[in-house]
Amino acid sequence: MLSNDLTLNGSKRPKPVENIVNKRKELEEIASTTLGYVIDSIGNKQIETLQRKEIIEQINDSLHSTLEEQNRHLSHPDKQKIVNTVVDEILGFGPITPLINDPTVTEIMVNGPQKIYVEREGKIYKTEITFRNDSHVMHIIDKIITPLGRRVDEGSPMVDARLPDGSRVNVIIPPLSVIGPSITVRKFATDPYTLEDLISFGTLTTEMAKFLRSCVRARTNIIVSGGTGSGKTTFLNVLSSFIPHSERIVTIEDAAELQLKQEHVVTLESRPSNIEGKGLVTIRDLVINSLRMRPDRIVVGEVRGGECLDMLQAMNTGHDGSITTVHANNPRDGLARLETMVMMAGMDLPLRAIREQVSSAIDLIIHSARFIDGTRKITKISEVVGMEGDTITIQDIFVFRQDGFDEKGNIIGKNIPTGIIPKFMEKFKAHGESTSTAVFKAVEETDNIWRTFK
Repeated sequence: MLSNDLTLNGSKRPKPVENIVNKRKELEEIASTTLGYVIDSIGNKQIETLQRKEIIEQINDSLHSTLEEQNRHLSHPDKQKIVNTVVDEILGFGPITPLINDPTVTEIMVNGPQKIYVEREGKIYKTEITFRNDSHVMHIIDKIITPLGRRVDEGSPMVDARLPDGSRVNVIIPPLSVIGPSITVRKFATDPYTLEDLISFGTLTTEMAKFLRSCVRARTNIIVSGGTGSGKTTFLNVLSSFIPHSERIVTIEDAAELQLKQEHVVTLESRPSNIEGKGLVTIRDLVINSLRMRPDRIVVGEVRGGECLDMLQAMNTGHDGSITTVHANNPRDGLARLETMVMMAGMDLPLRAIREQVSSAIDLIIHSARFIDGTRKITKISEVVGMEGDTITIQDIFVFRQDGFDEKGNIIGKNIPTGIIPKFMEKFKAHGESTSTAVFKAVEETDNIWRTFK
């Protein structure tokens, strides 16, 4: 009797997985050959002048020639797969093009040619998509960065760039990346989330949203803190939408991501050095320059270094109502990070002077966090009260209390007020913002919960 894995001649019967892999390799080979014929027929330069319909016609002709030459027959769905693959290679960014076009994908991670992961709804999944080899990945990297005047090679193995839709791209290649060329794409939402979306997601409550809208309109200086991927930029975009349309806004970012709806917005973007090592324009350079642009508001995508000092000085010298983000695990860590970044400015300032600068500049810290179920929530809204001795004092106005998990593993919890009324409420009156203090007063049940939680 023969084993289930053996054929009559004693050879092993291909397993289903092997069949799938072999079929995929066969289609990849045909697609590669077809792509070569298309480029030979049209030429790289002439491709840019053709319409999508004309290119698809040329691909179909080349595919027909390839199949005749190799005496192969494919089903219509397989032919369509090849056509789509070649179209993505010519007009898109190769195998990751469908992921870039997929609105449910928020992040794409290429770990070498064979391992591609995506983030959906805050969770990471491995895909079945692959590149042919390292050279194929490098070809797509070149397609991304060349139009931007950037370069990546062994002498400069890291680069930040962006896609035409604004999505942020980071590239790192060997010898720094041992696994091969690596690409990380942070997707850019074509239809950015609104305040109503965040409320429906449970990111914050309606009461918190109304309070924050009044804070922005009353020109309080705000820091949004949080870890990587916690939704800081998304929330910064929402906060910026509260700025009145009559004000002049200057936004400063490494890669332009903010999508403000106001009319009077000047968008500035930093620039790396060129091949000769010249032309570098840092975030700090842009912050300093923005002060000469008569801004009503300065919005910095993220402070990472010495620009923090210039941002704080701007907040303290008439540019109140400015907003920025900082990487931190909680509001207290956010203040410590600001102190460290001021020191990076190269100014020999005493620690107490730095803390006085921070405490007088910042009014509010909003902390965003990503939970293990993939959701993002505002976990704390804290007021910077001032100095007590040598320490900056803060007090929580709203906090998120986690009660547990449901049967699907989703976080159960809610945002509750602590009962503390912010000291900067006088600013609300000065700017005509009427926010009832009732939103800060917890009901008796919540008060009891808060005392236990505290």
